[in-house]
Amino acid sequence: MGIPVVTVGRTRDDLVGGLERLHGPVSVVRRCSELAELLAACQTGLARAAVVAEGTGELTASLVDRLSAVGVAVVALTDSPEESARLRGIGVTPEVSGVEAAALAALIAGAVAELAGARPGPPASGLADPSAALHTQAGPDRTLDGGAGAERAGPGPGAGEAGTATGTGRIIVVWGPAGSPGRTLTAANMAGELAAEGKSVLLVDADSYGASVAAVLGLLDEAAGLAQACRLADQGLLDGEALRQIAVPVSTRAGTFRVLTGITRADRWTELRAAALALVYERAREIAEVTVIDAGFCLEADEELSFDSMAPRRNAATLRSLEMADTVYAIGAADPVGVPRLVRGLVELDAAVPQARPRVVLNKVRASAVGRSPERQLREAWARYGPTVPLEAFLPADPAACDAALLAGSLLLESAPDSTLRRAIRSLVCAPAQQNLKSSVLSSTAKPRLKD
Repeated sequence: MGIPVVTVGRTRDDLVGGLERLHGPVSVVRRCSELAELLAACQTGLARAAVVAEGTGELTASLVDRLSAVGVAVVALTDSPEESARLRGIGVTPEVSGVEAAALAALIAGAVAELAGARPGPPASGLADPSAALHTQAGPDRTLDGGAGAERAGPGPGAGEAGTATGTGRIIVVWGPAGSPGRTLTAANMAGELAAEGKSVLLVDADSYGASVAAVLGLLDEAAGLAQACRLADQGLLDGEALRQIAVPVSTRAGTFRVLTGITRADRWTELRAAALALVYERAREIAEVTVIDAGFCLEADEELSFDSMAPRRNAATLRSLEMADTVYAIGAADPVGVPRLVRGLVELDAAVPQARPRVVLNKVRASAVGRSPERQLREAWARYGPTVPLEAFLPADPAACDAALLAGSLLLESAPDSTLRRAIRSLVCAPAQQNLKSSVLSSTAKPRLKD
């Protein structure tokens, strides 16, 4: 089977002619003068491989991901070891510029075969696929109490890390439907409880509609940390140390964790591209035992944005976060409006990310909204009308404790350590053996609770 190739740069006989004289499966079908022309040609389904001999600095993770989505493997020629490492980190196969034609043909064939093996079906053709940048990131299951598990396959190593293994940290995503069910509060306090348990934790605000982690924690959010990390990742320049420098440290009496703040305006969603986010999360696995992600609510794949171009996807941040998660907590408000929203949301979640297997949590549980014995009534209603996913936990309503924490820009473990809500969140993510130890330590150092 032939392998059609498009090239850019060095269009004289040294590259194209050498491949054509081999009379093998690799054949050059178009010679492009610049990278933009090459990308346009690949988007039409003309080729299965692209050889970039000049202008490799313009290649980014998002562009490579888009080409991979339409079945095009990318090979780049460079003599710089640093550039080779960068290219390898964003999914490009690098080779020295003086490579022999036969070796280059074999390299192209290998890259195409590797891409075909990584894709679940035949190469896409023609116009841009609306979910092209949102392919499932499959990986093994891990348990929080069991420590780091097997390594997860993902994008290649970044600059300076060629050939190293990906990290073994876990990713927890807190998701919920529209209507403020308490995603951010739950995610931030999960991060604090895990840090108090002695784990290294990174909290990520990936809500592209209404990022609010910085406000909840009382941080200045003038610079969006996640957007900065994505820009470096897109260029293949993000390593563990760079991610540590971008993430803001947050210290409590019980522990310290780091935060990647969200975008400061909703119209900056284009900065959170799926390919770059995947690289950020892989680096997060390397520097943190647990990464907690506050995800947005919307799961639409943006079919209305199916342009004949390399358009970004509005909900890529939420979908990619869910795809790469080891554990997904689905949070819903425990009231007559929030429960039906959660039921519908879980159906949408199963359709969008079938491998998510969410752990369902009802938040803001109170008798005034549900009736007497609210947990019992919620379980009975869920058994009658809810999806097959069982209810796992209930988080009680504690508005006084939440208001005190928000006013102080702190977590519940600091402003209201004895809160029933704080204890319920801790029981979701912390090993039972550690909970009693932390309770005794925090009770001896806790400040008095604010009066109602």
